[in-house]
Amino acid sequence: MNCRDSKASQSFLARFASLRLKSLLVVLATSLLAALACARTDVPIDYNNVTPVGESGPFGFFNDVTATPGEVYLPADGVSTLAPPTSVVAGSARTPRPTQDISVSPTPDAARASALNRTNTEQYTVQRGDTLNEIGSRYGVTGVQIAQASGIQVTDTLFVGQVLIIPLPDQSSFGPDLKLLPNSELVYGPSTADFNLEAYVQAQGGYLAYYAEDIPAIFLDGLRPRTLTGAEIVRLVATRYSVHPQVLLALLEYQSGWVTNPQPDGNTLAFPLRRVEVNREGLYRQLAWAANKLNEGYYGWRAGWLVSFQFPGGQLRLINPGLNSGTVAVHNYFAQISTVEEWTRAVTPGGFEAVYARLFGNPFRYAVEPLVPDNLAPPQLILPFEPGKAWAFTGGPHGAWDTGSAWGALDFAPPAEIEGCVQSEEWVVASAPGVVVRSEYGALVVDLDGDGFEGTGWNLFYMHVEQRDRMVVGTFVNAGDRLGHPSCEGGVSSGTHLHFSRKYNGEWLEAGGGLYPFVMDGWLAASLGREYDGTLANGGRVIEACDCRAEANEIVRP
Repeated sequence: MNCRDSKASQSFLARFASLRLKSLLVVLATSLLAALACARTDVPIDYNNVTPVGESGPFGFFNDVTATPGEVYLPADGVSTLAPPTSVVAGSARTPRPTQDISVSPTPDAARASALNRTNTEQYTVQRGDTLNEIGSRYGVTGVQIAQASGIQVTDTLFVGQVLIIPLPDQSSFGPDLKLLPNSELVYGPSTADFNLEAYVQAQGGYLAYYAEDIPAIFLDGLRPRTLTGAEIVRLVATRYSVHPQVLLALLEYQSGWVTNPQPDGNTLAFPLRRVEVNREGLYRQLAWAANKLNEGYYGWRAGWLVSFQFPGGQLRLINPGLNSGTVAVHNYFAQISTVEEWTRAVTPGGFEAVYARLFGNPFRYAVEPLVPDNLAPPQLILPFEPGKAWAFTGGPHGAWDTGSAWGALDFAPPAEIEGCVQSEEWVVASAPGVVVRSEYGALVVDLDGDGFEGTGWNLFYMHVEQRDRMVVGTFVNAGDRLGHPSCEGGVSSGTHLHFSRKYNGEWLEAGGGLYPFVMDGWLAASLGREYDGTLANGGRVIEACDCRAEANEIVRP
């Protein structure tokens, strides 16, 4: 029971992206995919002499918080014609923070750097919950290398107390050390508040400004398909995955030129992010896949299980220890679709950074560091359902959105006599006071700091909330106020339930440990090392998650 962008069945293939340039229907060419290419330079960027296109000309694209995308319903005949872009209301430019040197900011992880500069092999004693890759990430080697040095198989089960040999890292296998983005410019965080996505896309006049796509209901709320514009699709993916829309636009421009070129290469029309895969056609599927890979790199590096990239032909590149999570996110995206040579070009000077700077300037000028302070106090939360009702704890810590994000979500199923996706009269309630800032496609977000913006401070994310009776945007709620009914709306789900997680400054926070424990009415969440496998503990009672309804996993709010 989770919300993720999974592949649709073959029956949806015929309904993929309706691509339009101005009012002309374009027939897609899905073969002869061009090699990775775009406008690049061969020298490092002088950020002092870069004027981003977003800050030139008569238009301003910042300091204008744009509402969530409206619902544009699919016409009965399945055909929709988009008018050319309308004029854009001017706004003011972003206010940069003190300029930081891209080569040294943010500070490298000292512990990782020390481990990777070792001159001797080491021994490591296995602890509870360890895996080979997680151990390897601390020392700059892969799980395979540890297994080979220790005389075991990668598939062997580790046991507590087992002693492993940690070999020296191969310095020649390290990837580039150029930082591409600060963490705050990768997530849907504070800096997204002053970016007018729709105005920016329209003013660039590229293919994206004229684009529309028929999105199947399975990717929305499961009720009916809708036609969304290019900017609406970018915003939907950005808010769902909590990824900065500027990163998505820069990747789109790098790979296909869709942001500024009104007539991009026809080979990019079906796969604009160059992920060539059946049922991955169209902008929504491409962006959703890319956002998930960005999150996979961001949170995988943060959690310690991602340490290297494997390329065709067996080539290996270790992640440089001086990199930050935002940079590793971009590395991970390109590693999924490139040869090692293409990947290296993309993540070194003159690659992705050149395209990003051309569009938006130096990202480190707007960095918020640290994005999530170490001394942050979690909010006081209550269980997200009404008192006296026995809900089932059906999912331990797992992906907050899709498979790449932090294991930040917990699942709860309401009382019911029938299994499956059935309508429920039970209520999801606010776990803390705040303002509803998003209510669409099965999702509802409550902003706890009261500024009315999802990218700043603490935000609570409720998923699979039925459209019927769902609280509207702008409503202030107190802890315990009703938000809506649990359902299967808003993603792939095997049964009616609530998917519940937290964000701070746009970053998904772990639900099963770490610096910010997930506690509700005294119940502390913990992970058992596998996705969905976890517990809630309160005093002497411990409940283990089960995809079932039984007395053993029942939980009642006092």
